[in-house]
Amino acid sequence: MKYTILHVDDEKEIVKLLKMYLKSEELELLEAYDGQEALEIFSKNKIDLMIVDVMMPKIDGFELIRTIRKESNIPILVISARVEASDRIFGLELGADDYLVKPFDPHEAIARVKSLLRRYHELGVSKEKFHSLLAVGDLNLNTHSCIATVSGESIELTAVEFRVLKLMMEQPGRVFTKEQIYEHGWQDSLTGYNNVRVMMSKLREKIGNERIRTIRGLGYRLEVANERT
Repeated sequence: MKYTILHVDDEKEIVKLLKMYLKSEELELLEAYDGQEALEIFSKNKIDLMIVDVMMPKIDGFELIRTIRKESNIPILVISARVEASDRIFGLELGADDYLVKPFDPHEAIARVKSLLRRYHELGVSKEKFHSLLAVGDLNLNTHSCIATVSGESIELTAVEFRVLKLMMEQPGRVFTKEQIYEHGWQDSLTGYNNVRVMMSKLREKIGNERIRTIRGLGYRLEVANERT
């Protein structure tokens, strides 16, 4: 299957560079040079993954991610010159799936793109084949429609959050290490364990802080309803 990538960056040299590498992987590339143009392209095309810069005219990358996440869970890779940890954390909290800092190795960027595509379209939420409903108390997860509900109210999940919540709901009460959560959620072995803390914090906000307990020095577990205090 040939995937379509939307690359949004006002630095045309970077877009041109990645286009060369993406073509060698038989990936189709659509180009945008500001956030507004990206939204227009997104509304008219089937996009499988987005590469997003942060500092752009008209609509910046963070606002673009926030807007896209209102209607789509496609993988989003941020590539930005903003190197502060607070910027990376903010981008991930908004719903980005990965964050790469400029200057970057094009080969690493392509590896991350391929990994995100594989996780989402081949191993992730878009390929669930069988209807299945997981329930832990009043927390429910339909693994076919990828819809989570808390007390009957739907909540939006990113692809990573979906995979991690599914993992924990399949074995409530079990402690999962950061390594296990990272490898299952992001489905690669790149060292990005700091991303786990950010993602778990965001997931707690969505399903309720009391549902996920941090086990100091070990990891996290999903609390069984009658064990929550």
